[in-house]
Amino acid sequence: MEDMLKKEDFENNNIIDMNVLYFVTGNQGKYREVVELARKYGLVVEMLNIEKIEIQSDDIREIALFSARWVAAKIRRKIPIVVEDAGLFIEALNGFPGPYSSYVYKTLGLNGILKLLDGIENRRAYFRAVAVLEHPVLGEQVFEGIVYGRIAHYPRGTGGFGFDPIFVPEGEEKTFAELSVSDKNKYSHRARAFRNLFEWIRSRFSKA
Repeated sequence: MEDMLKKEDFENNNIIDMNVLYFVTGNQGKYREVVELARKYGLVVEMLNIEKIEIQSDDIREIALFSARWVAAKIRRKIPIVVEDAGLFIEALNGFPGPYSSYVYKTLGLNGILKLLDGIENRRAYFRAVAVLEHPVLGEQVFEGIVYGRIAHYPRGTGGFGFDPIFVPEGEEKTFAELSVSDKNKYSHRARAFRNLFEWIRSRFSKA
């Protein structure tokens, strides 16, 4: 087992507060979800809304890793950052839109996806998220989260963002957009990835 980290390890790397992480995103919805989850671990997440490069790839992990390494190099890894990427994978569409979810949402939208599924009984789908930590002390770590569910027949709810109004997680009858942030965090792919991340960070802190 790796040695536990002490406060001095962080001070020596000029990190003022070892309980603070910087989430590279401009998405307020994502930020709210992660902030609420972080509180349960005694961690603070700040938004770092700076430009990041996203490569074209069929692999979300590869996209997230490239973006995280690019941002870390840009800021010379002076602060602990987290970059996250996610996608919706629909079984009947052979995993589409997957890593292209953001672009497809902007171009086809919810109704475009629903139209592609018109008359199709198989509505099974899953969300996958990859969160990459680039830390001056803890190094690079990758965490993933998946939630399985189904695509609704029409958009429901006014909360959330992206494809939330048409995704119903397993064990629920409501779409993500019909759930509160705390209830969505019980199921979501993003919450599962960040929960793994936060638990890992806490496991590395010295109890002394």
